[in-house]
Amino acid sequence: MEKAIYFIILILSCASYILAQEKQMGGSSTGEAKNYTSRRTTGIIDAKAAKIFEDMTAQTALKNFRCVSGGAEKNYIIETTACTVAVFDYDNDGKPDVFLLNGSTINAERGTEKPAKAALFRNLGEWKFEDVTEKAGLANERWGMGVTVADYNNDGFTDLFVGNYGISRLYRNNGNGTFTDVAEKVGLAIKGWHTGATFGDYDKDGRLDLFVPAYIDFDLKNLPPSPADFSKGNVTGRNFCEFRGQPVMCGPRGLKGAKDKLFHQKPDGAFEDVSAKAGVTDKGEYYGFSSVFVDIDDDRDLDLLVVNDSTPKQLYINKGDGTFEETSYASGVALNENGREQAGMGLAVGDYDNDGRVDFHITNFSDDSNTLYRNDGEGNFTDVTFQAGIGEPTIPFLGWGTAFIDFDNDGWKDILVANSHIYAAVDKFQWGTSYAQQMLLFKNMKPQIGGQIRFERAAAAPTSGLALSINARGMAIADFDADGKLDVVVANS
Repeated sequence: MEKAIYFIILILSCASYILAQEKQMGGSSTGEAKNYTSRRTTGIIDAKAAKIFEDMTAQTALKNFRCVSGGAEKNYIIETTACTVAVFDYDNDGKPDVFLLNGSTINAERGTEKPAKAALFRNLGEWKFEDVTEKAGLANERWGMGVTVADYNNDGFTDLFVGNYGISRLYRNNGNGTFTDVAEKVGLAIKGWHTGATFGDYDKDGRLDLFVPAYIDFDLKNLPPSPADFSKGNVTGRNFCEFRGQPVMCGPRGLKGAKDKLFHQKPDGAFEDVSAKAGVTDKGEYYGFSSVFVDIDDDRDLDLLVVNDSTPKQLYINKGDGTFEETSYASGVALNENGREQAGMGLAVGDYDNDGRVDFHITNFSDDSNTLYRNDGEGNFTDVTFQAGIGEPTIPFLGWGTAFIDFDNDGWKDILVANSHIYAAVDKFQWGTSYAQQMLLFKNMKPQIGGQIRFERAAAAPTSGLALSINARGMAIADFDADGKLDVVVANS
């Protein structure tokens, strides 16, 4: 199924939407299901609100990109997790460019139709973008599930690792506007369903290493039951999956997980799987979705956080000798404050309370809240979601991309979230949610009495980027027009 990609220009504005900033300034739920007489995730506007984001998509070449992500019925979980986006300056001209990773279809994977293509848009300035995909060699033509960017070979040009369903790819930037897939050559042509990877030099040898989360061991030759089977009456011997009593696609729970991988880059540029040696074993084969290398305990080496769907999060503390110790439960990040695992997808890293330590914001499924983890120091975290005021407002939403972003340049990081459901059937019922959903922007209200920081949801002005209801997935932040204000591009599945 094809869907438009939008830019909302943050003035602030978002993109597959590109959103520009205005000048004035699947998973399954682990929460409680409730019924409502109105939808709380779409059509919520305030005529008196200031316009914070403006949708700039129609003014750019990105309006021509179409995301392909399975069929409209979404019979299988693989059809729900594409598409995503990365922003990086591939040609070193000082302007952020946009890479839109596309999905695919089951028929394309089986070779009976042409696969969809990813797209690279060169930023020409003044909201003009040029499609340079074919010239650059970045069509991908696989079921893209995640992308991360870094200069892995220290040549001064930013490269891309693309996690696919099938075989993943490492695109080396040749420095002349083109890219070469070197995954097979360097040992990264890994098979499976791989998602939000992260680069980082965990052993301080001057070379970037790579962690790749794995999601589901999904076999197209042995598909799980689907809503289509149920509607056709093909029920004999089939155990159908349900959401609020309605048949939906299965997963991730009930499907076999897959093992994450940690790759160490050797002096010759090849990558070696050191997962077992380094203690990053993923014994539970959790449903890996997002990850980041970041110094959590202020000891000047990189630790590793892995956000998993419908399973506990994993925190690996770097011991400084090339190995890691998993401290997920002891640190307080494995579960939420109620002791429940959540359907984690999006991950934002930033210091929202200005105490010099990195905090995390993680998006989750509907009927559950997102989660804000405050870093208390020494590798310990506290879930302050409801204390901070972002618990109740996020419950009806299903969150994907998220970022800490100081949209009003007041020195305090705010929180932006891109949302959309995965079950199209939600529009048929009074569940208080919707398939297409508005974005959420939470303004940081700074320390209050007692030092507690709270956030308040920014109202959506009519016709603004925050008023749009979209089928969002990935999100990236950059100042596309060099006006000193951060803009947003959102991939729309």
